[in-house]
Amino acid sequence: MTVTGTGNAPDVVDVVALGESMVTFLPSRPGRLADVPAFHRSIGGAESNVACALAAAGHTTRWVSRVGADGFGDHLVEAIGAYGVDVSYVRRDPARPTGVYFRTAGDRAGDTHEVAYYRAGSAASAMSPAGVDLDAVRAGRVLHLSGITAALSPGCLDLLRELTAPRPNRPLISFDVNHRPGLWGEAYGPEVLLDLARRADIVFVGEDEAEEAWGITGGPVALREALPEPDLVVVKQGAQGAVALPAVRGQSCRWGGTGGRDGTPQSPGCETTPRPAATAPALKVDVVATTGAGDAFAAGFLSATLRGLPLTARLRHGHLAAAATLTAPGDLAAPPPRPLADRLAALDDPAWGRLRLGPGWTDADAEAAEEARTP
Repeated sequence: MTVTGTGNAPDVVDVVALGESMVTFLPSRPGRLADVPAFHRSIGGAESNVACALAAAGHTTRWVSRVGADGFGDHLVEAIGAYGVDVSYVRRDPARPTGVYFRTAGDRAGDTHEVAYYRAGSAASAMSPAGVDLDAVRAGRVLHLSGITAALSPGCLDLLRELTAPRPNRPLISFDVNHRPGLWGEAYGPEVLLDLARRADIVFVGEDEAEEAWGITGGPVALREALPEPDLVVVKQGAQGAVALPAVRGQSCRWGGTGGRDGTPQSPGCETTPRPAATAPALKVDVVATTGAGDAFAAGFLSATLRGLPLTARLRHGHLAAAATLTAPGDLAAPPPRPLADRLAALDDPAWGRLRLGPGWTDADAEAAEEARTP
């Protein structure tokens, strides 16, 4: 249920996600873009994917963005809203189009994978601190952002710098680095992502993308040293799994992270002892498509964070949400029902290691999921 604010203030929601979404055209069959005869329309966007997944998991969410005053903009707003996401603060731009892109059926990692973006000069690239309702953006327990937005335009970068600046009563800032080399121009580059990440509370970053964007090698410990300020750094290691590394300065009362970013002291009773890192091996999954899995992982982790679960459970819920997307086509998939996800996340280490998930597993009941484990 949405918690209503006072006066004209926007309603407070669990998570606000800000960023560009595009209409996605998925191929009707495998092959080169030049050879695909028809495409199926869908939606895609890192931040809206997180908002949709969290809404499907039972949380109140809001997506804030800018789309064109065109049919594709209509489709995005209607499709994202159909997940239960609040889209009332999405602005329409009569002068700029909604971004679209086409992709092949292969995974991003494959040599044959192609993506054709038509997003230059899009409505979302015109976002700026003056072009969005900042009160609506900040009216969430968590504000989820991504590095993709920073690369769209100088105005978008200014917006992210404004939202991540220290201030009283700032929402918890979740930042997914999401380094996309093709988006960066000559004026500035991915080094700005490091600055934004250091201003966040929770950072999601892949070990491989940290090396590509910042030249950081040495694994999770080196990344934690490069990002000393965030309360929590979640390092994704592909098939190996993920590691959550807390800050050394203690535990927050609200999130299991460390204190507010506005310079105020912790409330009385907050724990201040260091916490160890948590790890969770990746699941064995019969992969259908990889697109959107990172967004689903972030959504699963944030859902468990909002519920106050321990770090290892948060990582496991991230893996389970990612597995739901990995075993379905497209960028979005229905998350596992909460009772099922809780049961699987609570498995002992050997049982977790034996678990193997395939297409349709999120429709299974707890007993069927138990049977999904290999001997």
